[in-house]
Amino acid sequence: MSQVATSAFGNITEAIEKALKASNKKRRFVQSVEMIITLKDVDLKKPENRINTVVALPNPPPKKLSKIVVIASGDTLLKAREAGVDLVIDRDELQKMANDKKTLKKLAKRYDFFLAQTDLMVQVGRVLGKYLGPRGKMPQPLPPNAPIAPIVERLRRSIRIRIREDPVVMCRIGTEDQPVEQLAANAKAVLDEILKKFTINNIKNIYIKLTMGSPVKVEKAGVEK
Repeated sequence: MSQVATSAFGNITEAIEKALKASNKKRRFVQSVEMIITLKDVDLKKPENRINTVVALPNPPPKKLSKIVVIASGDTLLKAREAGVDLVIDRDELQKMANDKKTLKKLAKRYDFFLAQTDLMVQVGRVLGKYLGPRGKMPQPLPPNAPIAPIVERLRRSIRIRIREDPVVMCRIGTEDQPVEQLAANAKAVLDEILKKFTINNIKNIYIKLTMGSPVKVEKAGVEK
């Protein structure tokens, strides 16, 4: 990461501390810590400026790991179960869901990542495409004999970041019960991914907030030097 980006990361650490301190009201649940990045001078009419990518967090939140669905049959299905995925759907179950809009919408909303056996991709597209597509969650294909366990382990630690019609990235970088240093490292991983496509000068503002908290703005001077 460049010196300018490192400076921005330092300010993000301070913003995380402020956001955590500001949220002193006890909640009945563990709040997520979220990062919001707004961009400028980015033409989103150009497909190459849109992002739909997966970022592996160095310190994933233990209480809010990503949820994974595998759509498969035979040996691949058995391996998925052994890997401990959150839900396994076989060919017949998928077909039974075809006309159950409520279930399909719930699936698309509840789960973070989808994996599908390659020979089921067409069927998956017909049944789930219109629900997963708009969320950027179309399944990753699983070739025959693919090592499922390491794929699942990586996705468990990962989050999805997207830029579509608005120049904004919003994502969870952890939970309020994680150490500040872990949250800051996760924020850095997200920022590093953004800076693979854009420059630090394309970043307009960075905010940190808790689920029920107000956004804390990262000092602009640290972002736009």
